[in-house]
Amino acid sequence: MKFGTGYAYWGTEWKCDYEEVINKVADIGFDVLEIGADHLYHMTGEEIDGLKALGDRRGISFTTNCGPAREYDLSSTDPEVRANGLAYFKKILHNMDRIGSKSLVGAIYSFWPSDFAYTDKAAAWETSIRCLKELSRTAEELDIECALEVLNRNETYILNDCAEAVEYVNRVGSRNVNILLDTYHMNIEEDDMFDAIRRAGDLLGHFHVGECNRKLPGMNNTIDWMEIGRALRDINYRKAVVMEPFLLSGGSVGHDIRVWRDLSGNATPEQMDQYIKDSLAYLKKCCLG
Repeated sequence: MKFGTGYAYWGTEWKCDYEEVINKVADIGFDVLEIGADHLYHMTGEEIDGLKALGDRRGISFTTNCGPAREYDLSSTDPEVRANGLAYFKKILHNMDRIGSKSLVGAIYSFWPSDFAYTDKAAAWETSIRCLKELSRTAEELDIECALEVLNRNETYILNDCAEAVEYVNRVGSRNVNILLDTYHMNIEEDDMFDAIRRAGDLLGHFHVGECNRKLPGMNNTIDWMEIGRALRDINYRKAVVMEPFLLSGGSVGHDIRVWRDLSGNATPEQMDQYIKDSLAYLKKCCLG
C-alpha cells in the first residue's frame, strides 16, 4: 500500500500552492498527493510539466480527485451536458497521463454534491453507465483507472453502498473502472464496513480514510483502524490509502464539506503538520500490520 493525503487539509479554499504542498507532504513522509482534477484541467502545459518535475524530484506520485460540477454531469438527461462531461474528463485523463497520475477518483458518474432535484436512480444508472463505457476506452488507452466513489445519502442517490457499486462497475464492464470506498461514507451507509471492503475485493481501486467526523485517522478512534487494515490485507490491497481530513471551518471547503466548527483545537500550522504526521505513522501501523 501507498499512503497519501488530499491537498485541501491545510486550507479552507479549493485551491492551493502545489509546490508548497508537495514539499510538505514529502517532508512528512507521504508517498501520494491527491490533487484536484479541475485544477489539472485548467493547467497550462508548462504548469503540468512543472508539477510532474517537482513530484518526480520529491518522490511524490499523484492521484486525481474530481467532484464534478453540474455542467459535467454524466447522468444528466441533457445530451449536451453529457457530451460536455465526456470532453471534460477526457482532457483530464490526458493531462493525468502527462504527470503519470494513474487514478482518477470521485463521483465522476454524476455531479457533486447532488441537489436531489432529480432522483430517478434507474435512469441515472443507464445514462451514466453508457457514458462511462465510452470514457473507459480513453482510460484503457492511457492505462488509467477510474475509481467511482461510493457516497452517503446526503451527497448522492446514485451509489450509496459497496453492493450497489459492485453491480454498477460490473455493468460498465471495463478493467479500468472500479470502486472507491471511503470510511466516512461507509460509516453512514454500510452495515459492516469491514465486510464491505472484503466484498469489493479486487474491484477496490482506491481507499479514502478519515474518522466519522472527518478528523484524521486515530484522532478519536471512532473507527476500528486495526480491523480496517486487516480487511485491506485480506483482499491483498496494494493501492493508495489516502486521507481526506477536514478540520478547518470557513471558506468554500468548510461550506462544501459542512464543517461548521473548528475541529483542529485552534491548531497552529505547525500543529496541523504534527497531527497529520502522527496520523500517518498510526495508519501505516494499522494497515501494514
